[in-house]
Amino acid sequence: MDSAVSDAARGVAPLVEPDETLQPWQTDRSRAPIATKIVVAGGFGVGKTTLVSSVSEITPLQTEALMTEASQETDDLTATPGKLTTTVAMDFGRITLDDDLVLYLFGTPGQQRFWFMWDDLVRGAIGAVVMADTRRLKDCFPALDYFESCGLPYVVAVNHFDGSELFEPEDVREALTVPPHIPVMIMDARRRISVIETLLALVAHALEETPE
Repeated sequence: MDSAVSDAARGVAPLVEPDETLQPWQTDRSRAPIATKIVVAGGFGVGKTTLVSSVSEITPLQTEALMTEASQETDDLTATPGKLTTTVAMDFGRITLDDDLVLYLFGTPGQQRFWFMWDDLVRGAIGAVVMADTRRLKDCFPALDYFESCGLPYVVAVNHFDGSELFEPEDVREALTVPPHIPVMIMDARRRISVIETLLALVAHALEETPE
């Protein structure tokens, strides 16, 4: 007799691996998730694609293109000499927090020639993560200026690279002249738990900044 039939006859559940990608709101039609949009911005090569990839519970959408000699005059690879690709449109991922809170992550391209896309990517977002690299802090100023001007809540996430000096959050705040009420996080974009802590800080900050 077939083993699966035997198990069924005895009332024993067959050994089937659960789909770990399914969330409670996907299997229970009576539950409606709270879906929110978050933008991940920052300079070229700061780790936006890595952040989205490390935390997404689905296979992230990436628009990576090989870098060519044509970009040598505009893309500074001094701090990231091993970088071979760059985002030319956006990164997209999804993460479910607290069962019913779903965050949709949109990573922006970092180079100036793609900034025209930011208005579309930011539309409908509740907040933004501005990533910074302490070796080249000036690269995150355009993102800081953008979110300050449009009034979108944001947090600053310092992506600590191996071999770079580790600074305290308040030192980074002073260097970037970030207002006292803006959270400044030290994180590692490769570590899922580190990214989740940053996203939770942004959600909490966005709730505080949003009028009732």
